[in-house]
Amino acid sequence: MVEITVIYDGQCELCKNSISWVSKKLAITALDFHSTDLARFQLSTEQCAREVFVITEGNRYSGAQAVAFLLKARGNRVLSALISISGPIGRAGYRWVAGHRNSWPVKALSRILEN
Repeated sequence: MVEITVIYDGQCELCKNSISWVSKKLAITALDFHSTDLARFQLSTEQCAREVFVITEGNRYSGAQAVAFLLKARGNRVLSALISISGPIGRAGYRWVAGHRNSWPVKALSRILEN
């Protein structure tokens, strides 16, 4: 079995709900960057405050690429492919969500993931 480590913002509701949603179908080790030794992963607080990181089998993914990886590993291949093939649009979408965590669309997405 592949070990998947996710380093995320444990103070963000969308992030916490996303981790919970992913964990329902995929075994991951989820680490809140606020309480994790980031040097162990060669990451900084600034990097982790901007985007999620996935570390697996010597590979490191961040932002939209990390989300696409998790979706694919979880079995959501179509959504993963859409994020991946959208390229700059997917990355811009990820940055918008990350920068607008308190907006109503992001809060609505977070509520959807709670169920």
